[in-house]
Amino acid sequence: MKTILTVGAAALILCGCMGPGPRHAEVAVGVGAGPAYYDGWYDGYYGPYTDGYWGDDGFFYYSSGGGFVRDNDHHFRRDTAPGFNHVQAHPAPHPAPAPDAGGRKP
Repeated sequence: MKTILTVGAAALILCGCMGPGPRHAEVAVGVGAGPAYYDGWYDGYYGPYTDGYWGDDGFFYYSSGGGFVRDNDHHFRRDTAPGFNHVQAHPAPHPAPAPDAGGRKP
């Protein structure tokens, strides 16, 4: 029953995207931008993990007080390894904030 209602609601929503005019045969459909979080692994070097994200430059940025610091020493990884624990990071903010100078704490 839930499947029928879901399919019916989706069809009704899509019908609302169609209408008369020069573009009447087109249908607009939105798609999510990506996952709500990303998996990573951390060795605990900086202390307890609270927050972070993978930057567009391939480095991990972890929360440190009032900002994010680039992990230049690779204590965060995208794959598992002995001594590393699973963490979940959020997508990079856009535009990404400027990292602290040299990856050091302010």
